[in-house]
Amino acid sequence: MSYYPERIVCLTEETTELLYLLGQEHRIIGISGFTKRPKRARKEKPVVSAFVDANIQKILDLKPDLVVGFSDIQSDIAKQLIQNGVNVWINNQRTIAEIKSFIVQMGSLVGSYDASIALIEKFDLKASQIKKTTDHWLKKPQIYFEEWDDPIISGIAWVSELIELAGGEDIFKNLSQNSLAKDRIISDPNTIVNHQPDIILVSWCGKKLKKDKIRSRDGWNKINAIKNDYLFEIKSEIILQPGPASLFDGLDILHNIFLKFKP
Repeated sequence: MSYYPERIVCLTEETTELLYLLGQEHRIIGISGFTKRPKRARKEKPVVSAFVDANIQKILDLKPDLVVGFSDIQSDIAKQLIQNGVNVWINNQRTIAEIKSFIVQMGSLVGSYDASIALIEKFDLKASQIKKTTDHWLKKPQIYFEEWDDPIISGIAWVSELIELAGGEDIFKNLSQNSLAKDRIISDPNTIVNHQPDIILVSWCGKKLKKDKIRSRDGWNKINAIKNDYLFEIKSEIILQPGPASLFDGLDILHNIFLKFKP
């Protein structure tokens, strides 16, 4: 008899990717339509949800013994499933420490505690190796990270922390502690101009960066990052995923961008 969940529905990408990394993909019976990692998941698993919506009947028909989701945004989905007697686990990881905790908890739930700890140790080693390099930098680049453009929203906590680990300084580090996007809205774009970021990073979920749109903002031609063409897009499925993608690929991408900075 197995004491671990055998039929798991993953409402967001990070749980799917993590279970694949842990070698537990056979437990997954449904995934989110936004899942891009790993690529094979879309071919192997049925799509049962978007982010704010889900096909509740389709999920119930799959007879899951656990549904895993993320954040208050999926509370309505969770409520409907709970009302139908389904076990639901909603995570709210917003920091690197909380992402690590999620990884270990998920690993423990499927009998892969040791493998989950190994993933954490791998990340910690990567972070410490990068720190050995950045500790010698005489000047760390000032970073502006934009999560959305209308309204303008700055980065969430784990993004800000990854920026710091990668060798940058987040100009809106104070705002990153606000978990809700509405509390990270920058109503006056001149605030960004006044901060004079050296590098601008953009990750608009579901929408590609248009550099001309950024450059044409009023007064932004005065920003060092715009003058020096230090304007970069990072795929949202990497940096905005509160799971393995941001910790590993996200950190690497950030560090490689910052290595290009020449004060």
